[in-house]
Amino acid sequence: MKSKTAFLSLLAASVIAGTAFAGILDEPKMMAPFYTDKTMKTMKSDAQMKKVWAKMSKKNQAAMMKECNDPAMSKPHAEFCDKLKALAGHA
Repeated sequence: MKSKTAFLSLLAASVIAGTAFAGILDEPKMMAPFYTDKTMKTMKSDAQMKKVWAKMSKKNQAAMMKECNDPAMSKPHAEFCDKLKALAGHA
């Protein structure tokens, strides 16, 4: 019985942790303004991206830069993060 409880606790913790790992770079509503299409495959021009960046709150900018500076979080968004860092003056 104890092993079943331990397993269920571990499963619940992993589910909760899995949702905690999703960050701002995984939120379509935050990322969509940087792309030209609904599938978010084609990024906007540098000038357009800079305008979107400038309109974002400082809190969201900081969260995006934090994730872009984290190798694990930024890996699936490498191209976006490289462009964002250059536009934000961090490259």
